[in-house]
Amino acid sequence: NRITLFALVFAIGILVDDAIVVVENIARHLGLKQRHPDEAAILAVDEVGNPTILATFTVIAAILPMAFVSGLMGPYMEPIPVGASVAMIFSLAVAFIVTPYLAVRLVKGHGGDTPPSGEPVDLADEAVPAGRTARWYGGFMQRLIADNRLRYLTYGGMVVLLLLSVALVPLRLVTVKMLPFDNKSEFQLIVDMPEGTSLERTAEVAQALALAVARDDAVSDVQTYAGIGAPFNFNGLVRHYFLRRGPTVADVQVNLKPKDDRDLQSHGIALRVRPVVDSVARAYGASVKLAEIPPGPPVMATLTAEIYGPDYEEQIEVARQVRGVFLASDGVVDVDWTVEAEHAQVRAAISQAEALRAGTNPQQIAQSIAASVGGARVGLLHDDNAAEPVAIRLQLADSASATVYDLASVPLATPRGARQLGTLAELDSVAAMQPIHHKNLRPVVYVTADVAGSLESPAYAMIQMGDALEAALPGVERHWGASPTLTEESFLVWDGEWQITREVFRDLGIAFAAVLVLIYVLVVAWFQSFTVPLVIMAPIPLTLIGTLPAHAILGAFFTATSMIGMIALAGIIVRNSILLVDFVQLGLERGHGLREAVINSGLIRARPIILTALAVVVGGLVMVQDPIFQGLGVAMISGAIVATGLTLIAIPLLYFEMEKGSETENSPVTEN
Repeated sequence: NRITLFALVFAIGILVDDAIVVVENIARHLGLKQRHPDEAAILAVDEVGNPTILATFTVIAAILPMAFVSGLMGPYMEPIPVGASVAMIFSLAVAFIVTPYLAVRLVKGHGGDTPPSGEPVDLADEAVPAGRTARWYGGFMQRLIADNRLRYLTYGGMVVLLLLSVALVPLRLVTVKMLPFDNKSEFQLIVDMPEGTSLERTAEVAQALALAVARDDAVSDVQTYAGIGAPFNFNGLVRHYFLRRGPTVADVQVNLKPKDDRDLQSHGIALRVRPVVDSVARAYGASVKLAEIPPGPPVMATLTAEIYGPDYEEQIEVARQVRGVFLASDGVVDVDWTVEAEHAQVRAAISQAEALRAGTNPQQIAQSIAASVGGARVGLLHDDNAAEPVAIRLQLADSASATVYDLASVPLATPRGARQLGTLAELDSVAAMQPIHHKNLRPVVYVTADVAGSLESPAYAMIQMGDALEAALPGVERHWGASPTLTEESFLVWDGEWQITREVFRDLGIAFAAVLVLIYVLVVAWFQSFTVPLVIMAPIPLTLIGTLPAHAILGAFFTATSMIGMIALAGIIVRNSILLVDFVQLGLERGHGLREAVINSGLIRARPIILTALAVVVGGLVMVQDPIFQGLGVAMISGAIVATGLTLIAIPLLYFEMEKGSETENSPVTEN
């Protein structure tokens, strides 16, 4: 499906990393023309083999915990970590088995068929790049290492950039949302009329809405359903649209033109037609909700407040205050609640004595009343053009049953002749009973709404209404998570899209913490040090310097897919850090001074690190075009570019800081 396919696209950018590192090092050794190609390839693979293995498992450790996200979002996300982790293992095997063979056979420019020398590694195997960029980088790093003040200013600059990037979230320059709006081909108008409205009036409102919406250039066609719900999808299943029945309900199905034939995505079109829909709704006194198909798991409503309390009357009063705050808040639209308007219903008390005199019984009279008022199926219309037989229903016209007096004069057939209903039963107009909703066996009143315009995420609407709710309900607690068990006092629980958002970001946060622990354990076990892993993992926060500003510049939501990209970037950045640190230690083992080793690690390892970042960028370009996975693509591209550049500076400097007191620093420096 779509998620699995994008999991493959996501994996492409990181699958080639192992092969890039191996091929680049083989090409470097072949370019030295000092050894036989087979010997150079073996030496090159051996040189980067250990860090490549460790780096691969750190990437797997970074993405695999995402498979344990709970709730409805779990199945949405599971293909990404599971598929990418399995693919990474196979890519590592290919990089060590197939890639070296093909590199020796296909890479040109090596030094012929010089017989294997069997000599140990010498300085010729460590020739560093000498291009203009390499000379600039080497000189820049030399100045940073030599000047403590300049080095500390560099650290401070990175910290300031990180803080400024994080500040974009509380400043709302980056909007946090569960998932962005998808580009669907339809949306629905859910119409609810006041109790007592006739079916004809409801159908008239649905027709007026359909005509108003159909004038939009992006609309292909509309369908109206009066007295019954439209064919429902997954969203309608969760919101119980299939239960919509009666003369006061109607649905308008709006189908849009193909995506290539319209200038806006479906959400933009919905925002454009909303003022027209609201004007028609106000003219007819109708409650109309514009329902878009959600990109992820559907909920009862985007903004949902659950009201609990000791008795239902108090719950209704609290809900009325909450509904008032919703209505008065900018950006909060389609406000509704589960409390029905007060209305009357007719109660028929059938006289058993009169029923016996008419030769019938109360049960038959009740069935006759139900058939007359509610309609009865009397046959089938066999239409050759219909897909299924059409039911024929017979019932009284609304005008014949509009009042109690009209119903009293309705004739009923009895064995002893026709009798008026009023002579068989006593008809009274009484107040209809209020239905009581329950959740987890507790009475609850729901206040629902959607967000549009300036507020596209329910979390910001909830924060915005905080002061107003506190003023309207000073003694009512508001809970952002799980609700209390006891209901001696009234309280409000936020649900809807916020609940899924909270669960997903909570699980992703736990997964990110598990990622950091797993990576730390792996690196400690490999390097046999508790401080080296801290240096290797230090650039992980630097991904935010690229990720958050990119979301702000592009106006993209920071979504759950953006969080997935950040977590994956943690593994990729650690991979680059491992390659740098391993090469620093390799240089120290070969007798180089500390300054030379840290600078050479950046010079020699820069090319494979940049190539792996470019592979991530190319893989992310495809995802940027998709409305759902845009956040993942933006996070991967921006984070990889910025963090890679900063890693090439931060890792050599931090390793130098850690080891500058050692005697290795005083070793002679080899001129390059």
